[in-house]
Amino acid sequence: MAHEREPLLQPQQNGGGNAAGAKGGSSPAPAAAGAPPSLARTILKFLMWAVFLTWAAGIFLYPTKPVQALFKKWVVLTRDSLFGITGGIFLAFSAPILIVAVLAYVYISFFPSVHMEKRKLRSLSFRLWTFPVLVDGPFGVVSAVEFIGIVLFIVYVAYSMTYYAVESVSLASKFAFPSLTESELILDIIGIRLGSVGLFCMVFLFLPVARGSVLLRLIDIPFEHATRYHVWLGHLTMALFTLHGLFFVISWSMQGRLREEMRQWKEIGVANLPGVISLAAGLLMWVTSLQPVRKRFFELFFYTHQLYVIFVVFLALHVGDFIFSMSAGAVFLFMLDRFLRFWQSRTKVDIISATCRPCGTVELMFSKPASLRYNALSFIFIQVRELSFLQWHPFSVSSSPMDGKYHMSVLIKVLGTWTEKLRSIITDAQEQNGSDSELQCGRITACVEGPYGHESPYHLMYENLILVAGGIGISPFLAILSDIIYRIEEGKQCMPKNVLVLWSVKKSKELSLLSAVHAQTISSSVSDKLRLDIQAFVTQESQPELEDGVVGDDQNVPGIFVKNGTTMSGLVGTGDNFWAAMYFLASTLGFILAYALVQVYYVKPHNVVAWWYLGLLFVLCMAAGVALPGGLVVLLWHLSEKQRLEDDRWDAAAAASQSPRSKQTSPVAGGGDAGAGVSLAAMRTTRYGCRPNFQAEFAAFAERAGDAADVGVMVCGPQGLQTSVARECRARNLRRGGGGGGAVFHFNSHSFDL
Repeated sequence: MAHEREPLLQPQQNGGGNAAGAKGGSSPAPAAAGAPPSLARTILKFLMWAVFLTWAAGIFLYPTKPVQALFKKWVVLTRDSLFGITGGIFLAFSAPILIVAVLAYVYISFFPSVHMEKRKLRSLSFRLWTFPVLVDGPFGVVSAVEFIGIVLFIVYVAYSMTYYAVESVSLASKFAFPSLTESELILDIIGIRLGSVGLFCMVFLFLPVARGSVLLRLIDIPFEHATRYHVWLGHLTMALFTLHGLFFVISWSMQGRLREEMRQWKEIGVANLPGVISLAAGLLMWVTSLQPVRKRFFELFFYTHQLYVIFVVFLALHVGDFIFSMSAGAVFLFMLDRFLRFWQSRTKVDIISATCRPCGTVELMFSKPASLRYNALSFIFIQVRELSFLQWHPFSVSSSPMDGKYHMSVLIKVLGTWTEKLRSIITDAQEQNGSDSELQCGRITACVEGPYGHESPYHLMYENLILVAGGIGISPFLAILSDIIYRIEEGKQCMPKNVLVLWSVKKSKELSLLSAVHAQTISSSVSDKLRLDIQAFVTQESQPELEDGVVGDDQNVPGIFVKNGTTMSGLVGTGDNFWAAMYFLASTLGFILAYALVQVYYVKPHNVVAWWYLGLLFVLCMAAGVALPGGLVVLLWHLSEKQRLEDDRWDAAAAASQSPRSKQTSPVAGGGDAGAGVSLAAMRTTRYGCRPNFQAEFAAFAERAGDAADVGVMVCGPQGLQTSVARECRARNLRRGGGGGGAVFHFNSHSFDL
């Protein structure tokens, strides 16, 4: 998600009193607000940057002769060590990213910063993360930083392949081969180089897809936004691997040995058949992930994407251990995250209540432990086993972390088969409610993974805020509004003072979603400190069919599901910093120890030399490190969380026994009599038969905010809506940069397109 960040994240304190704090139960020593960075903190930052930039420069300059010569010396120096050539290559290309991860755990644990909402923008200026450069095209809306990253990757691939192509022609010209043989040699060399470049791109392919990765937390990029980078890198990586295979297929066909070569499984050297299997799995994932296929056949995309296991394992069999070790660090981080997600998602979570709204939306409320932290822009993955054992669907959290300690809610719009079946189960249960309690139990078995999202509630850093939503895209903004209202009521730090909501819906019945905000009543104490303007646009109706867009009552179905006293698991990568760090260290050391034992007691005594077999052993050692010592730490973590839940069981049960809906009509904290306030629905201005005019709306808002103002613009909705808003932000910022004056608009997207 594009927004302002420090070069390295300064995460917030994990204080228990602030429900919008960073997730996790650990409480590191907080740094004094406004205090200058400590020497240790500065050193940590410097070390992380030094390691990362050296590693990235090594990959970028790898094709050059000086780096190649240095790399050969390093291989000679390390080949007689316990881990051999594989260890040396792993230390050069994979270990740096693991070292950065270790330093990141230290950084976020011991040097938390002040809360995001207490950090004012230092000056009125453009920011690379929130300045949209491209708003149309295959990449969607691209910020300045993302554009720089895209250009760097394109330059790297073009530069590397040009260098390798010239080198291959020069090498072939040194030998007196017939023209056909020379062509075959050139094809083989370029094919090899395409594979090596693809292998380096695969390093970055796996980093964004680790949902709870400490590296994503370090730079405050949530998984929902990192998914875009995974998609971009997936296209690039598979294009390189496909060309890699195609060049060899052409060469083998010219030699008349295509079938023999494709079936070949060498002991010494690259094994071709595993490479064919790996590439076939990758191509299936690639084709089914294309936008037209993924949008129309989501289940096909989801199931074929599980072939990543085949892709990785057979890639290791194809190239052997020492070549695979170039990208093993990123794969290992993904394995760590995947194993932890498996543990967390095994817990069956209690559903406190289910509500079917007349606009075709379902609201589910889940039980959660009080220690589980999230913010108003978090999201969770939900699995309903009665619908599918494999499918997990992401949904934005629609409740503020200040709505309650023991519950969390999501809004689910009925759009496809999965959501239709979910709504059908709930409505059937509502019809049977009270008729046969035996049939009503166990209708839904839900499992939850997450929450994931921003490390900090960055929406609280803007005094001026524009929230632009399309349809169900209002869901995360409901949590933001609730969060802001509660903070002002309770006297907590809250920077937003001027908030504009622009919400486009197709039908007026969708306007009832506004009632999902638990803190619906705006008391006088809030209205004095918060200027809130809600503009709703009904695009497919020329006039209201029913007053205020209310077309029926919500069907609330409380207590129809089996209550096992279970809440969402706290085992999440963005959870307790201490246990997460111990899990990472134990798994990493376990992997190193397992590989050392295999080398000492199996490989060397039995003189194992087959490349493919060594590659398989390498992957098995990685898995053993994660599953055994890492699994032991996760088990201890689980027992610790279980004990904590046991201590809070009675409080959680008492809170869960009260319908969260009652909170909507009760006075908010410090608000006095709710009847003295104004409801959000009453503050809404509805326009029919039109769409928002962003140019006019932004101009009016900028005039209210003033010239010397930073305006945070957050969008959640379809791609067309994001494009329109980003184009307006860019146009206004460019006019200001040209001397036109006015406020600076910072574009932030909160749309998740899997």
